Amino acid sequence: MLLLLLLQISASCLWLGRSEVVTSFESSCPQFFFRETPPNEALEPESPAWICQRYKNQYYFATLYDRNRRIPVYSAYLYQPAAGSRPKTWRVEPQLMGPTYPKTMEREWTLLNYFNVSLEQLSKSQAILQDYKNLTGLNRGHLNPSGHHPDSSSRTATFTLTNIVPQDEKLNGGAWKNYEQQTMITRTQGCNTTYVVVGTVPGNNYIAKGRVNKPSYIWSSACCEVDTNHRKAWAVIAENDKNEVQLLTLGELEDVLTQLYGRDQVSLFDSDCPRE
Repeated sequence: MLLLLLLQISASCLWLGRSEVVTSFESSCPQFFFRETPPNEALEPESPAWICQRYKNQYYFATLYDRNRRIPVYSAYLYQPAAGSRPKTWRVEPQLMGPTYPKTMEREWTLLNYFNVSLEQLSKSQAILQDYKNLTGLNRGHLNPSGHHPDSSSRTATFTLTNIVPQDEKLNGGAWKNYEQQTMITRTQGCNTTYVVVGTVPGNNYIAKGRVNKPSYIWSSACCEVDTNHRKAWAVIAENDKNEVQLLTLGELEDVLTQLYGRDQVSLFDSDCPRE
């Protein structure tokens, strides 16, 4: 018991050096954004958390998280699809509880049994497994899908509840799946590097007794570098109660999100990414 306590204290000292919940993406994990430029502040919620999603001491994508609604606002990643098995183990983000906790995603069980964390403490600013049990007509919908990643570790990293929203099950298994698996393959032909920002628009409905917001819309955008001088972009949006996906230009999606959020003009990528 004493040895375990000493190991925990030692690990805590190391975690204080650099946290996964960061002050900005630009300073910590800018590589997931085209020209290292994240979306502008127009999408930021009242209680945001900037998460550089860390697994096995490596960053795999970035997530802007809404602590109050307990859903991601968006996740940003590089599109690098490859064949591989789908992970099964779900994780959570310890540092949403504070900077002294592990800076890598962990299983709930690990936190509850080895770090003296209560389920109430863990659930204050993020969704937990219990929130997604007994869903009716909804799935645990990935923003950043595991199938868009090249190896076991990167796919495992997408199985964090900070990358999940309550998504209409027909949409998740139908038109949205078709976009992720078919349209993206077609659209990325000729691309050397494809940057993706996929996100949500908060809705008026909740699951888990009001704990977790059900988004009204789910959207995705991509900026592809064909070569040094040529880029292309595209976007989609879907209402989260219909099995339909609307294909848009990047500029059209930004205008739609600006109207839906009702704030400043939304900008998802650096200005060098084409809007038409």
